[in-house]
Amino acid sequence: MKQVVQNYKSGELAVLDVPVPGCKPGGVLVRTAYSLISTGTELMKVSEAGMSMLGKARSRPDQVAKVMQSVATNGVPATYRKVMGKLDSYTPLGYSLCGVVEQVGTGIDDVKAGDLVACAGNEHALHAELNWVPKNLYTPVPDGLAPRHAAFGTVGSIAMQGVRQGEPQLGEVALVIGLGLIGQLVLQLLCASGVRVVGVDPDPVRCELAERLGAAACGDPASAAVEAAVAELTDGHGVDQVYLAAGGDSNQPVELAARLCRDRGRVVDIGKCRLDLPWNAYYEKELDVRFSRSYGPGRYDPGYELDGRDYPIGYVRWTERRNLACFLDLLARGRVDVEPLVSHIADFDDAVETYQRLKDGGLKAVAVLFRYPGHQEEAKAPAMAVPTVRRGAGASAPARAAKAPVRLAFVGAGNYATSMLLPHLARRDGVELSAVVTTTALSAANARRKFGFAEATTDLDAVLGDKCIDAVFVVTRHSSHAELTRRALLAGKTVFVEKPLALTEDELAGVLAAVEESGNDRLQVGFNRRFAPLLQEARKRFGARTGPASLRYLVNAGRLQHGSWYLRQGTEGSRFAGEGGHFIDTASWLLGADPVSVYAVAAPGNEDLQVVLRYPDGSTATISYVTTGAAGFPKETLDLVADGRVLRFDDFVRASVYGPRKWVSSRLPKARDKGQNAELAAFIKAVRTGGPMPVPLESLVTTTSATLAVQAGLAGGAPVTLERAR
Repeated sequence: MKQVVQNYKSGELAVLDVPVPGCKPGGVLVRTAYSLISTGTELMKVSEAGMSMLGKARSRPDQVAKVMQSVATNGVPATYRKVMGKLDSYTPLGYSLCGVVEQVGTGIDDVKAGDLVACAGNEHALHAELNWVPKNLYTPVPDGLAPRHAAFGTVGSIAMQGVRQGEPQLGEVALVIGLGLIGQLVLQLLCASGVRVVGVDPDPVRCELAERLGAAACGDPASAAVEAAVAELTDGHGVDQVYLAAGGDSNQPVELAARLCRDRGRVVDIGKCRLDLPWNAYYEKELDVRFSRSYGPGRYDPGYELDGRDYPIGYVRWTERRNLACFLDLLARGRVDVEPLVSHIADFDDAVETYQRLKDGGLKAVAVLFRYPGHQEEAKAPAMAVPTVRRGAGASAPARAAKAPVRLAFVGAGNYATSMLLPHLARRDGVELSAVVTTTALSAANARRKFGFAEATTDLDAVLGDKCIDAVFVVTRHSSHAELTRRALLAGKTVFVEKPLALTEDELAGVLAAVEESGNDRLQVGFNRRFAPLLQEARKRFGARTGPASLRYLVNAGRLQHGSWYLRQGTEGSRFAGEGGHFIDTASWLLGADPVSVYAVAAPGNEDLQVVLRYPDGSTATISYVTTGAAGFPKETLDLVADGRVLRFDDFVRASVYGPRKWVSSRLPKARDKGQNAELAAFIKAVRTGGPMPVPLESLVTTTSATLAVQAGLAGGAPVTLERAR
């Protein structure tokens, strides 16, 4: 089998072939599905291994003291050989995983082969294909919990033990210093306990993530905003407890804890930071300083961890194993959400490269998972196949006379068509509105009169058969989009269809079957926001990025009026299915890629949604689609954060970029330009020249699949992986 190892002397990282561990009594042999990299503890070990011998000594004074004791006892030569021998050996990495029981040792009766378990321990839950795990360091995974989420069990237990040491009570206020992996989990556990939380971290991306996960406020440790938030939430008394989840050599965390903690408050050390306690500050407030030891009671006790001797529940309520099971239960019930923390999933074979990218800063991450060969998550985390676009042998761009006007037909002439599309087209040079097709004669006649169509009809077949018409606009109700698009493509027309392209996977497959049959891939979906001039300018000012980005998109959709056809979900699909593609496309355009997974959570009793999209480079986009907001608040606001820069966009009237140089849009536009005019210009140009369509068909298909995956994710309660069909 293969295992990730490190040589602490040379710093070498490797994936080695090692023997399969035996299945001893009192434990189980587990085949790993996912293991979690602790971006705090493990990266610290990896970084230390790359130091000089002097640097290693400075970083581990506790080990230096042991060496000096050995010198006094055994002499220099023997101690030197012992130390060098230990340093020049491969040591394992990893301590948190989820996998499938492959073999059960004698004395085990709570799991069987084939069961999914979460495992803990820096000697038993390693980054390896197979691990032997003793009884008290594994627990069964609840039904419905995705294996990659269950792999967070150990770090979740560490966070949980820290919270237990703080003894939080309902209504209290806590300060979490350090918003890495452990800090983000501590924050969520506190919120689930009825505690209001203020977060502190110098990284604005982590602060923004913490606020999405429930923090009342977050900021840089030097920011006055943090102290102001604490003062407001506590009436000036200070927080009830502080959780130190930071690392490093700075003494700033313990000094900040003393300054912001109330009289006789509690300070809990979970991470590994400098602890030079300022005596006066801690004495005058009589602060209670507590340490949290790893996963909980039982840690470092061989009798508990190796021999399987449990502690009586009446004396020790929360042991390592009980903490592990409790955290998985919270995950399964949705009280804690680890999906937004997943920055990157790497194949196990790429482990060395992944560690190197983390160490060098090329991969900025909160949590990184290794995915092992042979494990799929269809049952736990469903996958949706993104249909492959296959183009037949037909002509891709219909031939047309060079100077002839672009002749257009409209199928549908409702409010959107007559207010947002036709006014731009009616006054555009080189465009001829040839025909309008509606189901009722009067609406066609009205459109003909108002916009100058040459013909108004209810006969769709005649329009599709008219060889003089270059392009067809499908602007009907959602349930008819896919079928009308399919027919227009088969007729050889270039097609502009308003969103959504399709409401079901079968409808999408039908459209692509028409592309393959006809060879006609000339299709555009009305995702206009990427064409909005103000958003394009903001994106240009933001510039290219090198690291993963975090995007937050709030859509204050508002309530629909009684009788709106949007409410006919049985025929027209859900409201998000109808317009969600707008926001997914905008996020993907800003991030420069198509999503690879979708996770959705719905608020009970209304249509409010939280949709988390994950992208290939580790970027994430969170779309909050809400109907319960204030009518006076802007409809669309978004923030894009990456590489020390922030792009802020406010409802198509104002934009700003914060970075080395701040840019703010110079003046408010007279009206919100959501990009329809520019989108139509790009579409007409493609029709006129025969050049590429404004958005690649593959991107349109992936966006549609991602939109459909939201409903599938809500039904399954797990992330949906978007997999390209073969």
